[in-house]
Amino acid sequence: MILKVNGNINRYYVETLCMVFFPGSTFGENEEPREGVPEITVDVSRDKSGKAVASYVSIKLNDRVCEATETVSLAEEISISTHESIAVGRAMFAAGKEMLGHTPPWGILTGVRPAKVARGLLFEGRGILKTKRAMRDEYFLNPQKAALAVSVASTEMKIMKRLPKNTCSIYISIPFCPTRCAYCSFVSYTTPRLLSMISEYLDALILDLLDTFDTVRRLGMTVSTVYIGGGTPTTLSAEELERLLSVISENIDVSTLLEFTLEAGRPDTITADKLRVAKEYGVTRISVNPQTLSDDILREIGRRHTVSDFYDAYEIAKASGIKDINVDLIAGLPGDDFKNFSETVDKVIELMPTNITVHTFSVKKASDALKNNSGVYSISGGDAAKSISYSQIQTKFAGYKPYYMYRQKNTVGNLENVGFALEGHEGLYNILMMEEVQTIFAVGAGAVTKLVREATADSPSRIERLFRPKYPYEYLRKDKDGEDLRKKHKEKIFAFFGKEI
Repeated sequence: MILKVNGNINRYYVETLCMVFFPGSTFGENEEPREGVPEITVDVSRDKSGKAVASYVSIKLNDRVCEATETVSLAEEISISTHESIAVGRAMFAAGKEMLGHTPPWGILTGVRPAKVARGLLFEGRGILKTKRAMRDEYFLNPQKAALAVSVASTEMKIMKRLPKNTCSIYISIPFCPTRCAYCSFVSYTTPRLLSMISEYLDALILDLLDTFDTVRRLGMTVSTVYIGGGTPTTLSAEELERLLSVISENIDVSTLLEFTLEAGRPDTITADKLRVAKEYGVTRISVNPQTLSDDILREIGRRHTVSDFYDAYEIAKASGIKDINVDLIAGLPGDDFKNFSETVDKVIELMPTNITVHTFSVKKASDALKNNSGVYSISGGDAAKSISYSQIQTKFAGYKPYYMYRQKNTVGNLENVGFALEGHEGLYNILMMEEVQTIFAVGAGAVTKLVREATADSPSRIERLFRPKYPYEYLRKDKDGEDLRKKHKEKIFAFFGKEI
């Protein structure tokens, strides 16, 4: 794509708007005009009166040109940058809709957290009906998506009100998997040579974890949730899992945790011994994730397990006595269709797990799916849109409520990922992580610590991210540079909270 941006507007934001209508687009600086390549021009500025922001968008595709303008009056309580984003979003929406005849279900919302926008409107005192109307009229969401965002925001607000003050969460990264899924872009390791690093990785991870517990204590915080994710944490053996969980239980009273999650994930890694250890050390929530109940599609996406393996793993999970079980599904996978996905949804609901999370297939640049199939993008969503709608209707009829959601770039049909839960079984960590209302200390390769400081009378709220080394072999560095990285990481945490090490 050829993109020209003039004026004081964040270019990345404009790129995300472009991808709503042209998913999978790249934005090379030296792109030459040619057949089939869209050329988009965006201008934004104050109008002559100085009391409004004006935006102009032109989309040229082959011999056709569609243009739109939008003017947004300035309001004192809203920043100039927000006005500019709204003006550009509305102009892009109008021009793109005219060019392609497509109305994006999420309107001009491009961010990861649509419920956060709805929550902000609710905090303003607009109420549920007025917030839904604002999401439709101001951000151009279709009625179903507006209702979903407001429903999730309302649930989140109720849950977060019950959260004790001065708490934090801990995320532990286990970046290893038995095989690599075709849609995956996570930093996860699957070859025998890399899996042989697990023991050494646990050595470093435990030292990092002990240091993190010390940091939490010295900052006077209390841990509310622990989440062990990946990768696939149950790639670890029962003995390795016990080694890790015992360190956690020795440093915090796990019985006081509001939630303790082990992202078991792959059915082919779940055994009764591993879940016995998990239960013994206080785990309260696990995931058993088939993604689909079709053996043909499982083979297509590189999963080593079968549908039968999923049912066996689910029975092991139920028998373990662990309180909450989540099941992940993905709509819009290559080769999938509405008939198969709807049957998968129905079969999973029959099991009545406490949580069901429905993702939409997102085409990641580093995934094998993109390397092997450049035609995976779909602006309309095809069967995925119908499948997502079906999952939301059926889960509602079965007594589940949407409690958290997020969106990703280059998702089929520009759709969403939603977590559904039975009443009282919502995944708390998911809400805390997604809505950025609590500090999350993260350890392990590829982990990202998110420091959150609430607004006070003297200072605004603040969020800062600290990144651990991305790859395990970088994370395992024992030289002076590695020590310096760990020391600087800790110094930044204490400085953020105005404390001395």
